[in-house]
Amino acid sequence: MTAENIVQQVKQELQERKKNVITMQDLIKRNAEEYKKVLPKHMSAERMTRIFVTALSLNPDLEKCTKKSFLGAIFMCAQIGLELNIDGQAYIIPFYNSKKINGEWVKVYEAHFIIGYKGYITLFYNSPNSVSINMKEVYENDIFEYEYGTNAHIKHIPASKKNRGEVVYYYAIAKLKNGGELFHVMSKEDCIEHGKEHSKCWTTQIKDPKTGKMVNCDGHFMVNTPWAKDLDSMCKKTVLIQLAKVLPKSSEVHAALELDNTTKSIIAPNMLEIRDETNWNDEIKNEEIIDGKVA
Repeated sequence: MTAENIVQQVKQELQERKKNVITMQDLIKRNAEEYKKVLPKHMSAERMTRIFVTALSLNPDLEKCTKKSFLGAIFMCAQIGLELNIDGQAYIIPFYNSKKINGEWVKVYEAHFIIGYKGYITLFYNSPNSVSINMKEVYENDIFEYEYGTNAHIKHIPASKKNRGEVVYYYAIAKLKNGGELFHVMSKEDCIEHGKEHSKCWTTQIKDPKTGKMVNCDGHFMVNTPWAKDLDSMCKKTVLIQLAKVLPKSSEVHAALELDNTTKSIIAPNMLEIRDETNWNDEIKNEEIIDGKVA
């Protein structure tokens, strides 16, 4: 089978999904009993089913994703115990992912699972060792001092609300039941650099308005992605993840750190056992998706 035939086959499959919206909804409902087995005890499979179906209506491009990757995403969400699009806990984002089929690179829509910073806060409070977690932005006109080491501390006095300037730092402080208190501080620039290195939302290509072709650029976060639409939230998430790495980990937080920012096309009782299929360094560069179309 030639590369052209493979591409045509993929396009035909995606067109069939687009015409039959109910197919993905049926997929969710038929698997409700299965993801019910991995849900935390306090969560209802019926409610999760409604949330997953609602997610389809909120983002029609999810219908273009392969069924297997979408099913993998909802199973990851169920295993961790977060609710899609509820208070910014978690999201399923369609990405145009590169796949090597019969030796040829092709592009298909796949569902990519992303946890929001409020999702990490929710999981922290679910831990039996947690007392509280506090997260703040630091503006350039605030009084702010911090130190790590044997004299670790943070001092933050906000400036007047009318004259605080731009955000320059983010920090998170966690208090534990054993009396421990840990914190982590990152500059806004460091958060953004971390996003460039670890997020699939960063691309070094852009569409040339004159030729219509993709050309190299200095780089930017793709539109309609969390890093482009809500930079503040993603910076907060970055700080929380770094803090979570040094906190006593519950099974849910451990799973979140492993499953966040992944694409999986196989379902299992433990989604941690399934490898991530996201192509971070493939031979075909990611193209930007604007309103469901490749730019």
